[in-house]
Amino acid sequence: MSKQSCLVIGAGDATGGAIARRFAKEGFETCIVRRARHIDDLNALAEDIKKDGGSAHAFGVDARDEDQMVDLFAKIETDIAPLGVVVFNIGGNVNFPITEMTSRVYRKVWEMSCFAGFLAGREAAKAMLPRGKGTILFTGATASIRGGAGYSAFAGAKHSLRALAQSLARELGPQGIHVAHVIIDGAIDTAFIKERFPERYALKGQDGILQPDDIAENYWHLHSQNKSAWTHEMDLRPWMEKMA
Repeated sequence: MSKQSCLVIGAGDATGGAIARRFAKEGFETCIVRRARHIDDLNALAEDIKKDGGSAHAFGVDARDEDQMVDLFAKIETDIAPLGVVVFNIGGNVNFPITEMTSRVYRKVWEMSCFAGFLAGREAAKAMLPRGKGTILFTGATASIRGGAGYSAFAGAKHSLRALAQSLARELGPQGIHVAHVIIDGAIDTAFIKERFPERYALKGQDGILQPDDIAENYWHLHSQNKSAWTHEMDLRPWMEKMA
């Protein structure tokens, strides 16, 4: 293939990092993004990708800031390679009883988990539509389809992100852009799960929690699908997880 870039917005040490590594393995110029305060972690991820023979570029960007996002997409398109894949992988999972939820927290979670996704989707569409091809992938959660006690902000934002993905798929699909939404329905093998939910983490030996590399393989599969049989929504969960 001609050189293309893959942008992963929300490239942490688990799912986002695994997705970046998977696309780098296929020859993509991987562009990884987190807030500027995490730039050291991003640079470490970029170096790991390069050691494995891939290409990586780290950007400290606030995905909620419109000007920063516009500049990011323009820089990648101009200085690195045309965008073939854009992955929006920002979470924002917080738990507050409704009486303790502040408007500031609610708004911040929505900005992180939904508004930033809108900016990513819009800028991706602007870049891809003139070429008539590309893939835009949004990471969802159990909260995308079911609210939970204490998760009013997260569920509201993830429901909205799912609706955004559905709208983009209907608008952009007929123009050659594959838009998909991935519901991650279960605990992921992360330090957070290990520390906060040790009983769930103990299921790792039974493949009872999601492995980032296995999640990333499914993102690659979505991108690789022929347009005669595109998947819009995929749900991923461990075999022993109850369905949401």
